[in-house]
Amino acid sequence: MTNRRVNNFIDGGYVTDAERDTFENRSPVDGSLVSHIDLATKDDVDRAVSAARAAMKGPWGKMSLDERCKLLHKIADRINERFDEFLEAEIRDTGKPTTLASHIDIPRGAANFRIFADAVKNASTETFVQDTADGGQALNYSIRKPKGVIGVVCPWNLPLLLMTWKVGPALACGNTVVVKPSEETPTTATLLGEVMNEVGVPAGVYNVVNGFGPDSAGQWLTEHPGVDAVTFTGETRTGTAIMSAAARNIADVSFELGGKNPGLIFADCDLETAVNETARAVFANCGQVCLQTERLYVERSIFDAFVEGLKAKAEAYVPGDPFDTKTTIGPLISLEHRQKVTSYFDKAKAEGATVVTGGEIYDMPGDYAKGAWVRPTIWTGLSEDSTPVREEIFGPVCHIQPFDEEDQAIAMANDSTYGLASMVWTQNLSRAHRVAASVDAGICWVNSWFLRDLRTPFGGSKRSGIGREGGLHSLEFYTELRNVCVRL
Repeated sequence: MTNRRVNNFIDGGYVTDAERDTFENRSPVDGSLVSHIDLATKDDVDRAVSAARAAMKGPWGKMSLDERCKLLHKIADRINERFDEFLEAEIRDTGKPTTLASHIDIPRGAANFRIFADAVKNASTETFVQDTADGGQALNYSIRKPKGVIGVVCPWNLPLLLMTWKVGPALACGNTVVVKPSEETPTTATLLGEVMNEVGVPAGVYNVVNGFGPDSAGQWLTEHPGVDAVTFTGETRTGTAIMSAAARNIADVSFELGGKNPGLIFADCDLETAVNETARAVFANCGQVCLQTERLYVERSIFDAFVEGLKAKAEAYVPGDPFDTKTTIGPLISLEHRQKVTSYFDKAKAEGATVVTGGEIYDMPGDYAKGAWVRPTIWTGLSEDSTPVREEIFGPVCHIQPFDEEDQAIAMANDSTYGLASMVWTQNLSRAHRVAASVDAGICWVNSWFLRDLRTPFGGSKRSGIGREGGLHSLEFYTELRNVCVRL
């Protein structure tokens, strides 16, 4: 990867070609040029898939589990050794504050390799002793084999973290990967190629092709006959297109898609803690988190106090230089995405919303005025069938609705085409268990948010995805189970 030029990484090397087409990677902070990105051709994608298939038959495919897991630990170690480089690359691509990226994105990006290396070494399979019809017995046992070449299509909101969340278990299980990072945030995926070479990962195991979706690297990768499975995190509409492409080759898919996540706040909660954590759940990473809470249902007796508390939190965020530790909120990923988010400001007003705070862009000084800044926004007064309450916005916004009865809150929470995440705030233990089990979502946090044990299943229902990731649940996707039956 050369200075201010991000290359494709194929078969263990960066593809340098001064004549190839490129596209610009611009900072969402001030619109400045971050780098030029090499646009992968269809031939590049073919070469990447071929290299990945060849590596399966070469030294990677012959490597023992113990050797493979040691390499993954070395990858994690090397990311941490080059922490500042990965941090700078992530911040320049995303604009997120260093206080966020240094505590979440890079540490988790490295830890994913370590976590899945340990998980695969401790994974067990089934064994049965079968009585046969003639009075004998047979031993049946299962073995895990790698699925093959995995196409990894990544989002822009947590680029390194969510990419390694897929690459880590894929490699731990013995697969090879071709990664298509988001065109908005390609740098850390490409930089990881250097780490792979430095620790001795064989050529072809890890490949990166840069580009867009339709008629570009994304489409060519997901419909490629040499790809055995596709994993994707991103919006539901894109997941639909990828599923259609993968279906041509009956390739397996794992999707973590959109969400319109509810939070249920009961009057007996610890109000101060609930407000503080809800502010994180709504506004962290400028609201660009799949687990972000855009719909809040608050018991009527504490509704006004909660709204005022969250308003104060929203107005306390400090935009600015992402490398300054005083900055607490970054921009949206792009001006294009800001246009989408602010379109809901107009829709909310047109549909009768009360704007508690926000509803506009920040008035930023100097070159920052060219960035994709937007104020944290809170609405009340919308109906449950209004557009801003129904559709995923993916920005620092939420709507707060009062409720009177538990069943009413659950019904409103479940009235959505999505089912990714939820949270419940109450000091009543019975209610906590009852409501958590009743909300249609892949994960429900009780008196917390974004508290993750990475061994647990993660994924959504309805239009929020297919399959589960995390711990042994990831291994189920990245391996094929084979049964061996031995007559005794």
